[in-house]
Amino acid sequence: MMALNSIASRPTSSLLSRKLRNSNGNDSSLAHSSLSFFNPTPLFSNISFRNASPSPLLSAPVRASSSSTSPSATVANSQELKIKSVPTQPIEGQKTGTSGLRKKVKEFMRENYLANWIQALFDSLPPEDYKNGVLVLGGDGRYFNKEAAQIIIKIAAGNGVGKILVGRLANGGFIMSASHNPGGPEYDWGIKFNYSSGQPAPESITDKIYGNTLSISEIKVADIPDINLSQLGVTNCGPFSVEVVDPVADYLELLEQVFDFSLIRSLISRSDFRFTFDAMHAVTGAYAKPIFVDKLGASIDSILNGVPLEDFGHGHPDPNLTYAKELVDIMYAEHGPDFGAASDGDGDRNMILGSRFFVTPSDSVAIIAANAEKAIPYFKTGPKGLARSMPTSGALDRVAEKLNLPFYEVPTGWKFFGNLMDAGKLSICGEESFGTGSDHIREKDGIWAVLAWLSVIAFRNKDKKPGEKLVSVSDVVSEHWATYGRNFFSRYDYEASLILCYFECESEGANKMIDYLRDLISKGKTGDVYGDYTLQFADDFTYTDPVDGSVVAKQGVRFVFTDGSRIIFRLSGTGSAGATVRIYIEQFEADASKHDGDAQIALKALIDLALCTSKLKEFTGREQPTVIT
Repeated sequence: MMALNSIASRPTSSLLSRKLRNSNGNDSSLAHSSLSFFNPTPLFSNISFRNASPSPLLSAPVRASSSSTSPSATVANSQELKIKSVPTQPIEGQKTGTSGLRKKVKEFMRENYLANWIQALFDSLPPEDYKNGVLVLGGDGRYFNKEAAQIIIKIAAGNGVGKILVGRLANGGFIMSASHNPGGPEYDWGIKFNYSSGQPAPESITDKIYGNTLSISEIKVADIPDINLSQLGVTNCGPFSVEVVDPVADYLELLEQVFDFSLIRSLISRSDFRFTFDAMHAVTGAYAKPIFVDKLGASIDSILNGVPLEDFGHGHPDPNLTYAKELVDIMYAEHGPDFGAASDGDGDRNMILGSRFFVTPSDSVAIIAANAEKAIPYFKTGPKGLARSMPTSGALDRVAEKLNLPFYEVPTGWKFFGNLMDAGKLSICGEESFGTGSDHIREKDGIWAVLAWLSVIAFRNKDKKPGEKLVSVSDVVSEHWATYGRNFFSRYDYEASLILCYFECESEGANKMIDYLRDLISKGKTGDVYGDYTLQFADDFTYTDPVDGSVVAKQGVRFVFTDGSRIIFRLSGTGSAGATVRIYIEQFEADASKHDGDAQIALKALIDLALCTSKLKEFTGREQPTVIT
């Protein structure tokens, strides 16, 4: 969630998703679901631009003075809004990726860059979706959120929105975040729009937004003063208002409906169980103490990097073995904690660790699904269905088969899970990119995943007396493999942002590699031999939505072999520049005597085959991946 005032994130997306979904009358049992969370830290005060020219939208004449009437309510004045038409021109490169529009901060600071995209969004929506309605604004507290919030608020008011809030019911919402990407003046910023039920906007909307960015000529801006977003309460500007709320209580209320907090507390409070959560100086830092310490009884020392910072403490808020090194070192030390977890910039991703043990995201969602009915009250009648992104390993497929549950394979991007959830077909889902969630909201939720794992461990140890050996994270995973088999899995990332060359050149090489692979699979046939592997089929993944029939093509080049092994190639759309090449390698192993092997050793033949087949070095010049998962 994100914070508007430090818009707290999955704590932002979560709150926003909850609020939006409830406005449609869905999931009424979770009456306070929403998308945006504001953390209590006042990060949106004292607006100023640094190292860039400010947008003229932030220097609009102020016609109404703001006066505070109480800590819970402020009033600017009650006169009608004056709407200005600001001339503008199209700006190239504003097509959204898999999770919104992400660019360097300096790009968004260009005159009208953000404003154009926001206006194009309103031009793409039916007026009934926002006129006199309520929209939620959230963010992860990163650099530039303060300035961006004021731009979004004024354009929303200029287009007839009735209210902006992090509050109860809403028609849609903005998330200001570049997720797991670094923050700060030299790094990344992002914006995306979540639609009516809280899910990320579908491609039918994002395609319209992009089309409108190519022809935009004016921006509608309300002539109102900057709103004080550092104070809880309501600011009224004629028919338009902004309400700032503390999201922690709302999110906590939702979580208490999903999980058995007394069960989790019984585990965390044990003297023989040690827990560490790394917020990575990101948005979940605002939630860590209220949830893990105050509510569940963890020691305050168990929270690592718990203070949200605009630049994430000069770190890269991506919870994986490379960027969460501080936590990894703690968990792999002698006599390290029993359970460790981390979340990313906006709180939607998660990493789960045991003592000297890493749980892959693909295994994580499968194990949550396998144990959900017994360990998590929200699923007491069983999950409705399970789903994963196409590159994610087949571990979840095996759980769905054994539990006789509907199963869905979708493209990368959380928006593809939303339709299935709204149709009542899906309860638990995940992506290999450290995203895990359920239909309690319409976004992935890092804290939810941590609590789900704590629930599983707590359930397995609920009858353990002091002094008895506890069932560990590694025990749970090993038992799962013994039941379902192990899907050895690894992902190699070649990130463009770390390459010392022009991003356009890097993107060109990556695109040529994908074009080469597409040509290769067009000529391939069943029975072709690749080293020690025989091809079952190869394709460029196409998805047909079982709910609305929409079709999405070119979602990743797949080589699937007769033994079930897979190699997948795709370009990531979550960066702010260039192209990140991702290679996914998977191989199933039923023999329990081989389950404890190292994934890189077990997959070496497939990894070598992937690099050889793709000619990655030839096309991109890269010899080593940036990140190995």
